[in-house]
Amino acid sequence: MLDWIDDIPPDRPVLIAGPTASGKSALALRIARRGGTIVNADALQVFRDWRVLTARPSPEEERAAPHALYGYVPWEARFSVGDWLRDAAGVLAGGTRPIVVGGTGLAFRALTEGLAEIPATPPEIRAEAEARLAAIGLEAMGRELDAATRAGLDMANPARVLRAWEVARHTGRPIRAWQAETPPPLLPLRRCAALVLDAPAAWVDPRIARRFDLMLEAGALDEARRVLPRWDPALNAARAIGAPELVAHLRGEITLEEARTRAVLASRRYAKRQRTWFRRRMRDWTRVDAETLG
Repeated sequence: MLDWIDDIPPDRPVLIAGPTASGKSALALRIARRGGTIVNADALQVFRDWRVLTARPSPEEERAAPHALYGYVPWEARFSVGDWLRDAAGVLAGGTRPIVVGGTGLAFRALTEGLAEIPATPPEIRAEAEARLAAIGLEAMGRELDAATRAGLDMANPARVLRAWEVARHTGRPIRAWQAETPPPLLPLRRCAALVLDAPAAWVDPRIARRFDLMLEAGALDEARRVLPRWDPALNAARAIGAPELVAHLRGEITLEEARTRAVLASRRYAKRQRTWFRRRMRDWTRVDAETLG
């Protein structure tokens, strides 16, 4: 069924994108057994404190093939796509065939199209931007951006508007000016075997529910309990699907069953957003029917 894997040249970089619970990590491991290093491209699997809740590869899987960029970022760290790209560059310099796998579309975009080297936003500027948004609202904040930035930005996305406002405020230059100076990509798409998994909701939604139940059995609640004293919803690590729900349960705010229901629903919504991204942004990638992966 998966004989096509043998047709991928052994020295060709492989990119595997797919929605949560679609089987992309298992596919990466099958390919890696023919040679290569599995490189994480998931924004939450980088964090040290999450293994079970983010479905990081198990210790057994990590022993079966080399893995990189998993579970190495401290809990409290702010970690951006730019940080990930710099770390990925170090892995790629190692010389082994990369098998980049994950569900974070922006990471793949930065890897294959390049990423503008925009100075990091200081905490005080970020706080000013958040206060400004709360004071005047998203629409008014968007009007404070230059016309070129507004034309190419999702103005309904608060995170994108905030980022553009922060860059202009901190650097004195529009974000579009920085993006125009984007360096060449680390892995141009034409050099890669780029695969994106098609995982329709009717197939993947039950898998999401089953996987969360397995996470609970494997200790996801214990992971949440260990980070509870340090919990801060503003941290990047706190965005792990299911984390806010389990923390709410541990604080006595909801039952475990309600936490499970909310977490499964959040994961299904996230998978829907991923499918939309991949459909719009990865038209040149090879589509793989996730149901055929077994």
